[in-house]
Amino acid sequence: MSGRQSAEERKAQIVAEVLRLADEIGPDRLSTTHVARAVGLSQPAIFRHFPTKGALWLAVAEDIANRLQSSWAEAEAGATGPHARLKALIVAQLSAISETPALPSILLSRELQVDNQALRDVFRGLLGAFQGRLVAVIRDLQAAGDLRRDVSPEDVAILLTSLVQGVAIRWTLGARGFSLVPEGLRLLDVQLALLKAQEGVFDEEAT
Repeated sequence: MSGRQSAEERKAQIVAEVLRLADEIGPDRLSTTHVARAVGLSQPAIFRHFPTKGALWLAVAEDIANRLQSSWAEAEAGATGPHARLKALIVAQLSAISETPALPSILLSRELQVDNQALRDVFRGLLGAFQGRLVAVIRDLQAAGDLRRDVSPEDVAILLTSLVQGVAIRWTLGARGFSLVPEGLRLLDVQLALLKAQEGVFDEEAT
């Protein structure tokens, strides 16, 4: 490696290695010793950049959050119409998971669930932000008559978020034996077909 790295460059390298190692050996088994060895630093040098392991995980969460929110904004900006925006958001989320395969494991880890409230707060806020974007698009689809209006936009957003989470966990547990984005889009089409505006059909069945 040529040249001396700045503190910010070194921090970015450490965060990237944490994500790689979390996928390789699991977030709960990951230690600062593993990270130090991977980046060619001493353990005390890691703590000069991140004073605690919790601070390191928080930096990882913030890096993930920044990248996800940028990808959502870019996805929506490049899409025309609410259906294309919805599909673009789902693709962006699934693509981010595919590119950062440690993410489902981090979300289910002890580090997140028990040991690190700040980390949990970042991911909770991220989930809320994603669902907020979905709600806005779903309202547009309902206003256009493309989705049923007897289901709240918030509930539809929860269903679609759960779809993404479910297929990501299945992908992780199944040793990534299928392509995540195409499978997620296939299931999105199934879910949207069930939510299509069909008030007239239900009315006919009731008579």
